[in-house]
Amino acid sequence: MRRLLLLATAVLAGYVAGCGGGGSGPTPPPPNVGFSNASLKGQYAFSMSGVDLTGAYLARTGSFIADGNGNITGGIEDVVSLASGGGASLVSFTAGTYQIQSNGRGLVAFQTSSGGVLTLNMSMASVSHGFLVQTADNNADLTGTSSGSFNLATTADFANTTLNGKYVFDFSGVSLGVTTAAPISIIGEFGADGAGNVTAGLQDTNDGNVAAPSGPTAITPGTFALDTTTNGSGFGRGTMAFGGRSFAFYIVDNTRIKVIEEDLLGGSSGDAVLQVNTIPAANSAFTGSFTYLLGGAAVRVNVGNQGPDSRVARFTADGNGNIAAISYDENDAGGYNHISQGTNISKATYAIDIANGGTGRGTFTFTDASSGTFSYIFYASSATQFVLQDISAGLIADGSMLTQSPGPYTLAGSAGNYSFNWSGVQLGSNTAVPFEEDFAGQYVLSSASSNNVTGVVDYVELGLNGNNLFTGVGLTGVLTIAGDGTNNNNLKILLAGSPTTTITFQAYFATPTTMFLLSSDSTRTTAGIATGQTTP
Repeated sequence: MRRLLLLATAVLAGYVAGCGGGGSGPTPPPPNVGFSNASLKGQYAFSMSGVDLTGAYLARTGSFIADGNGNITGGIEDVVSLASGGGASLVSFTAGTYQIQSNGRGLVAFQTSSGGVLTLNMSMASVSHGFLVQTADNNADLTGTSSGSFNLATTADFANTTLNGKYVFDFSGVSLGVTTAAPISIIGEFGADGAGNVTAGLQDTNDGNVAAPSGPTAITPGTFALDTTTNGSGFGRGTMAFGGRSFAFYIVDNTRIKVIEEDLLGGSSGDAVLQVNTIPAANSAFTGSFTYLLGGAAVRVNVGNQGPDSRVARFTADGNGNIAAISYDENDAGGYNHISQGTNISKATYAIDIANGGTGRGTFTFTDASSGTFSYIFYASSATQFVLQDISAGLIADGSMLTQSPGPYTLAGSAGNYSFNWSGVQLGSNTAVPFEEDFAGQYVLSSASSNNVTGVVDYVELGLNGNNLFTGVGLTGVLTIAGDGTNNNNLKILLAGSPTTTITFQAYFATPTTMFLLSSDSTRTTAGIATGQTTP
């Protein structure tokens, strides 16, 4: 799963006056999970997004080659920066180095063709997947931060014929309106024929510069092509155009591409995933328990800027158009709200879009007596994975929804090593203006009843006076599972340093080793994912 709240911070510019993060406190020795430099070997595609020091949108998507011995032998990235009206640029990695610790944490330094150095901290969930945080650019400066993910690529799939089928996508970023920049979310499905044509599709757009969400809109056919230029050839890079927008993309394999928008309409990025035939085609096929996580901002042209917002929840679907067993948590610019199923919930329904059959599109909604109506659109890439767009009044947000495996969930059943990525907005009481924070790290969850989380994190809190980068910070914490664990649980994390920092998360299990996390503190609107590490 990629960044959740970066589209919110893209419209928040300013300078943070006080320090809201931890320092470099005592770091526990890393557990020997089995990772090493040899674990990072092959060609990897990556995608990241965030902001620079002015608060302007920043995104990077690319590919790099690691030799398994600590050396980067090549790479390329597309970078979009909207600072001062900036645009897209193509950057080559001429060389570089990396170091992977036994717990999967690592540091990668890319030497660029312009003579600079881009540094990323990583947390490996496996030899084929992990999380990234930008920790330095322009040699040693931290002029922006971004976070995201990387995937091991299949180089045999670097061909036009690879893109053949229907792809579900989730792109988010910034829309450049007539007078201002605002968040945008675009989700949908497009077809590709393996011969360079985007054949058709459907999308829903939620644009903060427009008075209301678009509803389902047919995608204008377009084209795609692999990059055969000297700089782009050999990295799975290509270009694509459809729906009036232009993109660059990087192939992971025949099931996934990483995409970045490069046009005058703004900037957005995300993944497109091959859709399989098991998507629900009718209400009767959408059953079971589901959990989701979204991030964005309460921003719209007729509402104004009301700050960052993130939501996590769980519900069940009965196959007849009804949802129940709702447990919902929200952090709205530091204001925390929890909703549980009861007489307070009404009009809790869902519908698979049969008018646009075969697209995997559906909707669901529910009304809480105190908090109002919540409305969502989703597209299924499979029977278990969905992209999600929140179209509740005044909100621009997107994220992921997964089927939830049956409980009960227990500490013993979830014990093990985890890789994580959190991203959001730091709202500390000593800050003048909210600004972005990005975390990537590793922890061990034991089955002990207390102090059962121990790990290390690297993070950036952009815009602080003095230090913005915190590396090798020790963390401890406690995971408290409520009832059978299918609803909201509590994960309290303590970051070492001076001063120490406590983050309280509401934790929702998708599986025993996959958790969606949402901060319920008034000092930050931060969310993310923790996923079990696979031993190399």
